Amino acid sequence: MGDVAVEAPCGSWGSPLTAGLLVAGAASPGEVVVDGGRVWWSEARPGEGGRTVVVCDGVDAVPAEVNVRTLVHEYGGGAWWSYSGTLVYSDHSDQRLYRLDAGGSPTALTPEPESARALRYADGRPTPDGNWYVCVRESHGQGSEPANELVAVALDGSLVVKALVSGPDFVSSPRMSPDGAHLAWVQWDHPNLPWDDTQLWVADFDDGVVSGGCRVDGVAGGEAGSGESFFQPEWNAGGVLHVVTDRDGWWHLYRLGGDGSLEQLTSGRFEVATPQWVFGLSRYAFVGDEVWFARRVGGVDKMSVLAVDGAISDLDLDATSIGSVSEFDDGVVAVVASWVNEPAVVAVGPDGVDELSFRRNLDLEHGWFPVPEAVCFPTSQGEEAYALVYPPTSPDHRVPGGERPPLLVLAHGGPTGSARTQLQLSIAYWTSRGFMVADVDYRGSTGYGRPYRHRLWGEWGVADVEDCVAVAGFLAGRGDVDAERMAIKGGSAGGFTVLAAVTFHDVFTAGASRYGVADLAALAADTHKFEARYLDRLVGAWPGDEAVYRARSPIHHTDLLATPMLLLQGAEDPIVPPNQARSMADALREKGVPFAYLEFPDEGHGFRRAPNIVRALEAELSFFAQRFGFDPADDLSPLDVDGA
Repeated sequence: MGDVAVEAPCGSWGSPLTAGLLVAGAASPGEVVVDGGRVWWSEARPGEGGRTVVVCDGVDAVPAEVNVRTLVHEYGGGAWWSYSGTLVYSDHSDQRLYRLDAGGSPTALTPEPESARALRYADGRPTPDGNWYVCVRESHGQGSEPANELVAVALDGSLVVKALVSGPDFVSSPRMSPDGAHLAWVQWDHPNLPWDDTQLWVADFDDGVVSGGCRVDGVAGGEAGSGESFFQPEWNAGGVLHVVTDRDGWWHLYRLGGDGSLEQLTSGRFEVATPQWVFGLSRYAFVGDEVWFARRVGGVDKMSVLAVDGAISDLDLDATSIGSVSEFDDGVVAVVASWVNEPAVVAVGPDGVDELSFRRNLDLEHGWFPVPEAVCFPTSQGEEAYALVYPPTSPDHRVPGGERPPLLVLAHGGPTGSARTQLQLSIAYWTSRGFMVADVDYRGSTGYGRPYRHRLWGEWGVADVEDCVAVAGFLAGRGDVDAERMAIKGGSAGGFTVLAAVTFHDVFTAGASRYGVADLAALAADTHKFEARYLDRLVGAWPGDEAVYRARSPIHHTDLLATPMLLLQGAEDPIVPPNQARSMADALREKGVPFAYLEFPDEGHGFRRAPNIVRALEAELSFFAQRFGFDPADDLSPLDVDGA
């Protein structure tokens, strides 16, 4: 590396941030459990075929052939828990629960289903007496859609499973009181999702039997903006139930009083919760008489402390992203990341910070890692939206004086979600080659209060698309980017935003969709239970609003297609089936618009395997290079573009 950065055409910059580096030795930490002073956590390992491993104090705690993953809600989460040195986990291969004692071999806790993976389990906790594991069970093959219920699984290996709560379309977060006498949980029904309108319930529990269930007072739901979303019910050591809910318009912390009402503990323009796409999320923990919690404020996470007197103070922690918060010693342990550090399991206490998990050595100076500008920009209907804008960043190169860099707009998935607020090598990959990247928190994103989160109700495919178009115009208007070289990319729901943006607008000159939705009607008719009625809120009731579905679906407006596209798809995707991408490819071919289509036979929804992650990213670089006329410094595999 030279001492002085040299001018070179954007896109052509050499970079040590290769696609292979994204997955080489990567082990993304997930959920964290503290058990008797020992810290357990999960790691997703792309280099091991996407396997998820549970480790204890840094040592693998499951056999080499085990992939700890549940398929409840298809997205999973909450696949394991540890207590008294014993691990309970869901094995991805058959979805059964197993108990693994220290030094022992796995013992099956749930019976073998009649058909493969028909019985799935998630989000469990053991009862204080160690007799039962109370969790969510999802049963497939029993009717038109899977049945979700709370069950108690005997921990002695007798294969006894007792149903506790049945009837609601969805249940989550079963949490036992410290004395084992009470069970709290969250439930909801179609067409809601857990960030829409849910209910908090508490019941008596006695040796695998629930009785006397009572709903905690809630806000009446139904119309847009009404109802409330409960998140992470937890009992403190004194047996007082706490929960996060958004009844005042922001996800805040409350506790249950003796009269059955909820007392608000935090307030202000920040949010404690994040959308429950997966089980097992934890954003707060009890530390003595205090509550330590993560909160999203101003687009990034902070670690804060709620004192006994109600005062809130922020810890001096170098972090922009915080998750999986759990009590540990006289502080907490959490998964923490920043703009220049990848996620790691970190112990945070009064005396400082101690990293517990292995954080791979990238052997790169921080000058390669872009620090974004948080922007608020004007969009349609006189409203505003948000984005994190990452500048071209390289110690070796700088943008030539007569050139403006190409722009890559990112549309996050969900669509109920948000831009990730941490070092992402997948973004640094582009900025280190001379791209500007805008990661958009379009209307409908989380972290900005309930009204903003629900701004996409009835507007998906309109407001999100207009926001991505607006941020491109905003940055071009500032003179930051080349208006003739603006690309957009996204996956899943973000892929739909990409397809809609290039179909209905002419701002972008290239697009890349990963497992994106092309036909909303096909998605409504052919997706899994968790999202089966998602579009009722985002688009309209199906099939009554079929005309709206057709009007918003890019596949029905291929006459408007003119923007070159790259389509990436997993052949085993149960959420956005591959026929969506295949249909879009056929339409592009018939229209004569340049495109490339790559289908990965061993991938589902979201790419998990290292070779596929590398191939997908390098294909995007190759495609954009062909469209924008630059020569990458990378040695890329050939990419055949149809119609080029």
